[in-house]
Amino acid sequence: MLKKIKKAKFDIIFNGLHGGDGEDGTIQKKFEDAKIDFTGSNSYSSSLSMDKIRSKILVQKMKIPVPNFLQITKENKEKIKNDLKKLSFPIVVKPNSSGSSVGITIVEKEKDFSKAIKTAFNFDNKVLAEKYIKGREITVAILGDKALPVVEVKPKNGWYDYLHKYTKGETIYEVPAKISKQKADEVTSYAIRIYKKFQCRDYVRIDFRFDGKNFYFLEVNTLPGMTKLSLVPMAAATIGITFDELINHIIEKDF
Repeated sequence: MLKKIKKAKFDIIFNGLHGGDGEDGTIQKKFEDAKIDFTGSNSYSSSLSMDKIRSKILVQKMKIPVPNFLQITKENKEKIKNDLKKLSFPIVVKPNSSGSSVGITIVEKEKDFSKAIKTAFNFDNKVLAEKYIKGREITVAILGDKALPVVEVKPKNGWYDYLHKYTKGETIYEVPAKISKQKADEVTSYAIRIYKKFQCRDYVRIDFRFDGKNFYFLEVNTLPGMTKLSLVPMAAATIGITFDELINHIIEKDF
């Protein structure tokens, strides 16, 4: 791929590889080493953002609320059961480095915890278990260094899993979210601070849970989806930015 790109001498590569090697810093590092310009965040911020545990530790240090969590490896998975009391059920179990809600289980009872860990280990060697925050799914997209209107994601059934993310009609999106201006400013401030701390670039989406009082950081998506059902184009459209204009902004880095 790199040989073809070098030979073609493109001005810039638009990286639309959502998840995996396209979003975790692998492709970004290849482009950087080859001195090829590309859209999206650099290899450092991509790698950091994909690593959910590293991300949460850094955001905790920023004094931004994060759900209580535990790191699980294949070596400590039996011992970790003693620490479950720190979280209390329900608990979200997820692979440490994956996207699109793949491998995630919301565990209601302790008897189902081992099965959830096993599922997550199919996708990563490290697993994150975190306290499930009852409330609302809130996300903030950032274009350049400016936040777009806050979005609330409302799955019609269950939670915002792979099916609800990519199936038309399965989720209701409210843009802007029906929260007070004070709360919208608060979560926007969190998102911008995280964006800058993680050294992100061009555009990202940052996800939170909102329990009615506090926003809890979940993760940074450095290459968020750009489909017709995706949240970044949706948020941009509410302030008059068409999909083509959004893509051009990212390519031209004209914010």
